[in-house]
Amino acid sequence: METPVFGHAAVATPHHPANEAGQRILIQGGNAIEAMIAMAATIAVTYPHMNGIGGDGFWLVADKSRRVRAIQACGPAGSRATLSALRDLGHDEVPSRGVLSSLTVPGAIAGWQIAADMARAFGGRLPLALLLEDAIRHAREGIPVSASQARVEPAEIDELKTVPGFAAHFMPSGEAPKAGDRFVQPALAGLLEQLAHAGLDDFYRGDAAREIAADLDRAGALVSREDLRRYEARLREPLSLALQGVTLHSLPPPTQGLSTLIILGLAERLGLERASSFDHLHGLVEAAKRASAITDREIADPAVMSADPAGFLSPGFLGHEAAAISMTRAAAFPLPGAKGDTVWMGAIDREGLAVSYIQSLYGDYGSGLVLPKTGLLMQNRGVAFSLDARSPRALAPGRLPFHTLAPAMALFSDGRTMPFGTMGGDAQPQILAQIFSRYRLGESLAAAVDAPRFTLARDGGTGKSALQLEDRFDESLLNALDRAGHAIDIGAAYADSFGHAGALVRHSRDGRIEAVHDPRADGGALGL
Repeated sequence: METPVFGHAAVATPHHPANEAGQRILIQGGNAIEAMIAMAATIAVTYPHMNGIGGDGFWLVADKSRRVRAIQACGPAGSRATLSALRDLGHDEVPSRGVLSSLTVPGAIAGWQIAADMARAFGGRLPLALLLEDAIRHAREGIPVSASQARVEPAEIDELKTVPGFAAHFMPSGEAPKAGDRFVQPALAGLLEQLAHAGLDDFYRGDAAREIAADLDRAGALVSREDLRRYEARLREPLSLALQGVTLHSLPPPTQGLSTLIILGLAERLGLERASSFDHLHGLVEAAKRASAITDREIADPAVMSADPAGFLSPGFLGHEAAAISMTRAAAFPLPGAKGDTVWMGAIDREGLAVSYIQSLYGDYGSGLVLPKTGLLMQNRGVAFSLDARSPRALAPGRLPFHTLAPAMALFSDGRTMPFGTMGGDAQPQILAQIFSRYRLGESLAAAVDAPRFTLARDGGTGKSALQLEDRFDESLLNALDRAGHAIDIGAAYADSFGHAGALVRHSRDGRIEAVHDPRADGGALGL
């Protein structure tokens, strides 16, 4: 179990260099948002298999008055990304890798810009060059490859190494990255230096945009310079759910934040009272099945959705769904089970400003497409689109893809503030519900994050669904789940597939902050 950090300001990330960058900003008087920008830039360099500035990001920010704001920094499909464009090339679905999977505008940097403006509104005064300093240094001088990056499956590396730019950037020796190898990214360092000098908007409308667009054109990508120029991130109202003694917040569509809130709303109505009991685990599994079905059916670009997401959080709807759950038998579930790699990071400063942030390329190394002039690794979020014109998630220029990213924030009635989140693709809401419910039922924050987890998943080869469980659960509990009809698959303890999660809690009584990150990752927490 990871040892929690206590202090009056703290950060938590899945990679130590990002923690160090955030802590340094806090020491220099920066606020939590400024620390998060520094961490986001650093981890984009040092953990490239999980995230990057060619991807998207989502923010939740709670100020000391406990108002929560959301930043939606996900890019739409490019103007060339049409159904006919892919079908004419012989595709029945969006390719999972390569140039054509990278058909959405990267949104993360635009989110940093809104966050930087917000940081200044809360008194932040640190220059952008200082916030990007660690990221630039690590890209220029190099950093050892992490254990997590070295664990990327050989089959995925084989799939990626033929994508333009990937092998030259990530496999200069001709071999897959190995833990401890020194990894340098001079072109990416140059891009970050340009942004530090010219401002973040340069990524979309300046010299950086010109270089990015030129490389995308040469690669045959479906995103144009005009698509970059038009893009802006957005402030959104978060989705909220009031439970006994706490209000939960997550991101609205096109994310699956709704799913996290539905699971926890159903869990309360099921009366789950003892963590790690059969009722607790079974109830969360069954709630996750129902939340997943709603997400799959309803969540898409808000512009094409017919349903109001808040309606699925009403007492009447949640009561009806809870009543349909059997507490003795497992229901069938046809879960899609998409895999996604992501980073969640959290920060709280001395003033109580709290941030819950997710940044992602979607799959390991995203599309694999690396732009040579800037070292920019592009995401493959385009795979969330359907090539069926009748689908609410049908590909269309300017349309937002469905997003698995769903950071969370809890505000307790006793004054505690809790940003929390995880990587884990479709399983993110399941993981968050397990961690939060354990903490709410009395487990320590560290124990709640460390505890064995489940994920609902579908085997890509057989198509059969299973309840995957870490092998640290008690055998008596496994037997009870089996008798209830759950199709159980046992996975290795602390495996990456069960997510990299983290959480911070600020206690209002004395301002003390408790912070922890997952032992499944390469990071932890640091405080002041």
